[in-house]
Amino acid sequence: MFQSRCLVVLFCLAIPAVAVGQDKFFDSDGVKIHYVEQGMGEPVVLLHGRGNTVDLWNTTGLLQELSAGYHVVAFDARGHGKSDKPHNPKQYGRQMALDVVRLMDHLQIGRAHVIGYSMGAFTVAQLLTLQPDRFITATQFAGAGRFQWTPQDDRDAEQEALERERDCVSRTAIFAGLQLNEPRPKDEDIKARSTECFADGTQDRFAMAALARSRRDQVITSAQVAAVRVPTLGLVGSLDPLAAGMSELKKLRPDMQLLIVEGATHDPRRPGDQRGILGQAQARDALGKFLASHSAHLDK
Repeated sequence: MFQSRCLVVLFCLAIPAVAVGQDKFFDSDGVKIHYVEQGMGEPVVLLHGRGNTVDLWNTTGLLQELSAGYHVVAFDARGHGKSDKPHNPKQYGRQMALDVVRLMDHLQIGRAHVIGYSMGAFTVAQLLTLQPDRFITATQFAGAGRFQWTPQDDRDAEQEALERERDCVSRTAIFAGLQLNEPRPKDEDIKARSTECFADGTQDRFAMAALARSRRDQVITSAQVAAVRVPTLGLVGSLDPLAAGMSELKKLRPDMQLLIVEGATHDPRRPGDQRGILGQAQARDALGKFLASHSAHLDK
């Protein structure tokens, strides 16, 4: 699916092979960030969703597929996985977008295909308005960006933060993330999630609370969004509550390619559920064609 974009054999051989799955770290303005690299070719940077780690790209198979033709870099967002987990909200927000730039600078990558899922897609949306010159393309899986903010958003963010500090999980976030027509989980289900979260050594409930409180700092204006000219692909499931936001993004950016996959959800609801957008063959095929058709080599 993801074919090599090397124009000639000599060009491919000139790009050094990257060790598979090797844990690496760099300092991003005082915060240690964990990342991995795989493959060779044009650079692709992967940004996972809230509560995920770089393992997301392994379990979905996207890291392996993309690295067949690209130099793929995936990292744990601050507050996640093996990266540092600050408890100060000021260390999240737009700092998460700047982490992408700092990592690219660390690896001496001028421009890249940047792919974000869920929280990662919101980060991509902000970065598009901050430093569009660092993109070859942008792909937003199930996340349009924050181009509006209300007093209710402030209240919801604080409520989520308080719930995470107390229970490790947030009832507010769980209900907001329900797929269309999905029944609300029972109290015992939420308690089970809380117990699982407390037992997970990679989860830091105070970091997740700080992340919730930082959302206002990710807000971008509709005018900023409309001014973006980077080739962008949007992918979302029809059952995802964030599909409406993706449609609104399309109105602001008519040039963006948007694929709504019928019957697909935001993420798998349970083990064995194959409906999550990242696992949809239609979405992955669209991604492969999009990246290939916007190779940086075609600019030359």
